[in-house]
Amino acid sequence: MKVPKVIRTYCPKCKAHVEHSVTIYKAGSRRALAEGERRYRRKQEGYGSKRKPEQKRFAKTTKKVVLKLKCAKCGYIVHREGIRLKKVEVSEAVK
Repeated sequence: MKVPKVIRTYCPKCKAHVEHSVTIYKAGSRRALAEGERRYRRKQEGYGSKRKPEQKRFAKTTKKVVLKLKCAKCGYIVHREGIRLKKVEVSEAVK
């Protein structure tokens, strides 16, 4: 699916409809020193079984794409949860 580079939509900070630049959200790397990550690593090590069962097969063939909308006026970023898509392309102009 093609998504336009610029979308005119509501900005909650400006309280008006303003143009937003569109990018696809990508999760950052996990923090190794976060408490949950340390707990997970500690439980995984040793000779015992794994903490959680390893997934044999995936039920879903696609992932939900999250669009990151940045306001052109104030720079406020809003995440918009998208739909399940096999391929997403941020294009210049969509007709």
